[in-house]
Amino acid sequence: MQNAGLIGLAAFMALAAVGSGIGVGVAGSSAIGAWKKCYIQNRPAPFLLFAFVGAPMTQTIYGLILMNQFSAAVGSLDSAVILGAGIFGGFAMGISAWFQGVAGAAASDAFAETGKGFANYILVVGLVETVALFVMVFLMLLLNNMTGA
Repeated sequence: MQNAGLIGLAAFMALAAVGSGIGVGVAGSSAIGAWKKCYIQNRPAPFLLFAFVGAPMTQTIYGLILMNQFSAAVGSLDSAVILGAGIFGGFAMGISAWFQGVAGAAASDAFAETGKGFANYILVVGLVETVALFVMVFLMLLLNNMTGA
């Protein structure tokens, strides 16, 4: 049954990375469209759109952190616990990344068109990020409570 724990470790990283890929793809597609509009109108294309495009990548890092933290507990925790944490934690972080990309897409369009509101837009993107941070922190606390570390 230890293999289930190993699948859980992979799930942390894989599911978070899938969400990051989708989020970057969604935000990136919108940024490209926004830049195209700027070029057509002979306006400068805002480099700051890269902040919206790259934001969903952090969830992959959170998945890696959780994978590493839980890997130390493979022998001491029930494999089903690691499997469940990996699937549900990775899924939650992946969804956060996906919708962070959706928010980044809207932010890219709005900022490129108006040149205003960057701070407001990045705050919204950051709020979506907070969901993934909560997942990571709460799962690390759970791990510490279960292992006595």
